[in-house]
Amino acid sequence: MAKYRIAVLPGDGVGVDVIEAAMVVLDKVGLDAEYIYGDIGWEFWRTEGDPLPERTIELLKNTDACLFGAITSKPKKEAVDELIPELKGKGLIYRSPIVRLRQMFDLYVNLRPCKAFPGNPLNYREDIDLVIFRENTEGLYSGVEFRPVPSEVRTALDSNSKNMAKYKDIPSDELAISCRIFSKQGCERILRAAFDYAKKRNRKSVTVVEKPNVIRETSGMMVETARKIAGEYAPVELWETNVDAMAMWLVKNPFDYDVLVSSNMFGDIISDLAAQLVGGLGFASSGNIGDNYGLFEPTHGSAPKYAGQYKVNPTATILAARLMLEYIGETEKAEAILNAVAAVIAEEKVRTYDMGGNASTIDMANAVAEHID
Repeated sequence: MAKYRIAVLPGDGVGVDVIEAAMVVLDKVGLDAEYIYGDIGWEFWRTEGDPLPERTIELLKNTDACLFGAITSKPKKEAVDELIPELKGKGLIYRSPIVRLRQMFDLYVNLRPCKAFPGNPLNYREDIDLVIFRENTEGLYSGVEFRPVPSEVRTALDSNSKNMAKYKDIPSDELAISCRIFSKQGCERILRAAFDYAKKRNRKSVTVVEKPNVIRETSGMMVETARKIAGEYAPVELWETNVDAMAMWLVKNPFDYDVLVSSNMFGDIISDLAAQLVGGLGFASSGNIGDNYGLFEPTHGSAPKYAGQYKVNPTATILAARLMLEYIGETEKAEAILNAVAAVIAEEKVRTYDMGGNASTIDMANAVAEHID
């Protein structure tokens, strides 16, 4: 019997291509694992009315971790239009499977390493090495939204916030509300995850990225919680900055920062900005981690126009596999993958189209595998 059971969810579009590439590297590194493939993505929405079938949820419940590719998502009306005829008119609403999985398995940490590998022509600057912790289950992505606004919600808002006065003449069916909900527990656990990481890895600072001068209650709770717990993590320093300023400072002085931590939407934006500093989404891996499970993925989309062409850069997915190995405790194998990726990029011989070369997705995977001892 294998030591680990790993769920593999290729998804659709180029997700299938990059997962195939990552498996080349995992096979070479020799992980003692049983890989169990599952269904997720647009085709299952279109034909079953659910992009995340119950059988896939059960699969994840019986595995140690998951490697995820990419899925196609479309706006509400387009999603309904693409359902097979038998499913139309049933009131089905598309919701992102990855968001559902984050909330269902309480994967509250979104870990985004942003490391510039020497030799990458896409680096904004050499030697950038940031790690971003994004809260993954709350905030604006929690799914508490209304359009049209129910009368009970409208009445409660009108009664409790004077700032609703400017909307008093707007009908409820012409309003849309997305709730930014934070909990004290949610703030504390993402902050502790960031500080724990910084202290363990000898990082000098944790920067809380929020906007408490304007979004006073939610961002205020995050910053106040950070100040309360920061003293437990000396000598790691607590820094604070507003999200708009952070976008500027990351471009101007990326070397000043070690670990960043933020709420769901702000963290999403900042982590993509940081990814571009180190080569773009083709190099951006992500870990969705909770107390009992971890799901690992590249952060790019499904790019349907490239599906099956084996054109896209698989490095982000290979690095996601490396994060998965760290999560399950296979640190030596994780380090071997990281070193192999660095070696291939430094050699400047095998490059996918985004790096100015003509190597295929599988060419890059084979090159990384060849550098694994």
